[in-house]
Amino acid sequence: MTQIIQPHDSRGFVMIPQAPEDAGYYVYGEPGAGVNQYVHPQMLSLIFAVERAWQGIDSRKFGVGDISSAGGPKMGGHDSHRRGVEVDIRPLRKDGKEIGCVYQDDAYDRAGTEKLIKLFRSCSASPLLIFFNDVKIPGVRPLKKHDNHFHVQF
Repeated sequence: MTQIIQPHDSRGFVMIPQAPEDAGYYVYGEPGAGVNQYVHPQMLSLIFAVERAWQGIDSRKFGVGDISSAGGPKMGGHDSHRRGVEVDIRPLRKDGKEIGCVYQDDAYDRAGTEKLIKLFRSCSASPLLIFFNDVKIPGVRPLKKHDNHFHVQF
């Protein structure tokens, strides 16, 4: 039997699976290949719980972006994302395409994005802080550079 070993870093964090079959999420980011997607076990459990629940209510996949680099060094463009407990998620699009959008776009699906944010909150055993500039969604906080993704953290 072949054993599949997921890449892990010095903290013991694993890289989130990059293209799991039948998953309810896809990955994105620069650089690619999971370089900035090392995740704390608690956040990985949350992403997987949301992904499983999401598949039961929506056929679209949600985009998982920056989490943490291997070992936790500072990442370009981020003041956080060093502890593996923060994740960037793309807002949903009405057309279901797995590409980015900003909340001001016609393709942006506010109702779907709000449903996804609520699912993150309901699946989490700990309180979450969520930054996103679409303040029409209850419970999010605006933060510079958060028009094209929402930031979830414990």
